Order: sequence, then C-alpha cells, then structure tokens
Amino acid sequence: MKIALVHDALNQYGGAEKVLEEFHALYPDAPVFCPVYLPGAMPRAFDAWDIRPSWLARLPGANRYHRAVFPLYPYAMHSLDLTGYDLILSSSFNFAHNVAGDAEACHVCYCHSPSRFLWDFHNYARREGFSAVKRAAVLPFLPHLRAQDTASAHRVDRWIATSRAVQRRVLKTYRRRSTIIPPPVDIDAFHTARTHDRYLLVLMRLVPWKRADIVIEACNALGLPLVVAGDGRDRTRLERMAGPTVRFVGRVEGAAKAKLFADCAAFVLPAAEDFGITPLEAMASGRPVIALGQDGALDTVVPGVTGEFFEEQTASSLAAVLRRFDPDAYDPQAIRAHAETFGSARFRERIHDLVTSAYRRHRSALTGPPPALSPAARSAGLRVVARAPA
Repeated sequence: MKIALVHDALNQYGGAEKVLEEFHALYPDAPVFCPVYLPGAMPRAFDAWDIRPSWLARLPGANRYHRAVFPLYPYAMHSLDLTGYDLILSSSFNFAHNVAGDAEACHVCYCHSPSRFLWDFHNYARREGFSAVKRAAVLPFLPHLRAQDTASAHRVDRWIATSRAVQRRVLKTYRRRSTIIPPPVDIDAFHTARTHDRYLLVLMRLVPWKRADIVIEACNALGLPLVVAGDGRDRTRLERMAGPTVRFVGRVEGAAKAKLFADCAAFVLPAAEDFGITPLEAMASGRPVIALGQDGALDTVVPGVTGEFFEEQTASSLAAVLRRFDPDAYDPQAIRAHAETFGSARFRERIHDLVTSAYRRHRSALTGPPPALSPAARSAGLRVVARAPA
C-alpha cells in the first residue's frame, strides 16, 4: 500500500511533531505533505525526509509568520496532490484532515484536537492576544471555514483521538466516533536519579495561555525554588514578575533536558492540555507531576501515585497543593513504570495495527458484495449502486 503522511505545519517543534516522527519511523518511505515548512525550526533529522509543502510556503513570510495566513490553510490542504496514494495518515490539530485524496483512498486521521481557531474562536483569540481589528477581520471567514471543515471531517474513514477530552470534542464537533491512542513518549531518552534537588520544574513554550505565570506567583509567595525551561513571546513578562527563587534556563534538549527532569522535585503543568507529553517525560524520569486537573492530565496523572491535581487555574489553588506536597512520598520506579505504558514502541504498534485494520476494512467495503436492502427499500424501488466505506 502506498502511504502519504500529512501534517498541519512544519514551522515549530512540539508534541504533534513528535507524533509525526513516529509515523515517519513506521513508514519511512512515505512523503510528508504540509502547507508550510520552515527547515531551521525543525530537528536536523527532518532534512532527510521527503517533505512536500504547498503553494502557501512560497508566499513571502508564510513559513515563519504562519498565523497571518491561517485562513488560507484549508485551501492549501485541498491543493496538495495526493493522487495515487492508497492510504493517507494525517496528523491534525487544525486542518490536516482537509486533504482530498483519490476517491478510493483510505484516510486515517490522528486528531490532536479539532481546530480551536474554528470551533473555539473567541477563547482562542483571547488566548493568542488578537486585537479587535484582527478579530473583526477573521470572523466573516469562520462560517465558510467551519462548513468546509465539517465536510472534510466526514471524508475521513477512521478517527484517532489523543485523549478522552479530544475524543469528546471530535464527537461533538464532527459527530464521529474515534479510538484513543495516546501520543508517544521516548522513554529511553529519560532516566531516574537516586536523589533529587528541591526545585520545581516548568518546561513549555512560554506563551500566555500556558500560564507559567501562576507557577511563578505561587513560588514567589511560598519562597520555593523554580526552574523555568523553554522560550517564547511571554518570556520577558515572566522574567519581570519572577522573584529571587525563580531561574530561567531557556530552551533545553537532549541530555540537559533529561537531567532537569531527573533532578527536579516535581514537574508542574499549569495549563489544560489536549494530552500533554511533558508530564509523561517527567514520569519517565521518576518524578511526580502537579497538574491542573483538566483535559489530558486526567488520562496520565494518578493522584497519590504519579502526582497530584490542583483544581483551579490560579496561583492560590496551586499554592494550596504545594504547601502540603512531599516529593519523597512517591516511588520513582512506580512512576516510571506508569510512563512506560505510554512508550514509543507501544504507540507504533497500536498505530500500525489500527492503520492496517482500517485499510483492510476499507478495501473490503469497496470490493465486497453490496449490502442487502431492507424490505421497505425494495418496495420503494431503490437499488444499491455503491457500497460506502465503513
């Protein structure tokens, strides 16, 4: 079977791109189609891939300033030439599932979330700091884009969701059922340590909606040591509000990242993530996680075993948990064992099994006998002209 991989955008590296890496490891000969591609923003391994960006990537500045051309993404997706491919495996957090392949191709979509830009626009605009002018410019496009997105969703043959929260969103948004396969964690990239330091760790893109500010506020108030790893447009504001116990280390990768995880007292997740891979990276390092008790964290954090929840996205709610938190009350080996159930090898196995099953079922539906008509349909003079894919 000839396979094509599709991804929303290759201009910043995060959890969705790690999923794409696993897809490519499974199907290394498959080309990767995407609307925009910024090579310098991706790991060097991507340079050897067969990456095929759309016409959108040729517009000046589109690869770097992708938010400015966001409404054009669905059109760029539709323009990608996927003729001749038997199976399309898309990794979608916005519009990747909008691609159109051959009529008989099987399309499996791994959905990180239905597009927040389309289906939760006002919260998305508030989170991203849209001005009133920018909101007014975007709003007229939304009805058409939503209709197009819904139509595209119904051309997908099989949906995969990252978590229960995303599964509910897929059902509510597209009226489609999905199978949950959590994103992968590279367990072997992390290690446990015999002892740990006393600092708390935050590692994320430093953007306002991730809410690193409430962790800084809580640690300022309690005088707790905090290491903030990562970079982003909110860093300057966060550095201004940080007290003497807060240290910024910028973006970290590889061995430096693994050491930060292994040596911390606990990892803090203050945002409601669709799934969240960094908490599992902390668990792979044997460290407990203190997470906002919403969305993806509910699928990974086990209170009293791998960490704790705080209930409200406020500094005071987090501080209340930090006051009574004892990092030595958790078993590092039990935490790592829990993380291993989310390992990359297990992820690739589950994806391969589902993709193979979906493709065989799709081909069987196309080539098998037509379904029997009900007596009512026969009496109405109807006849089967084609069998729709399951």
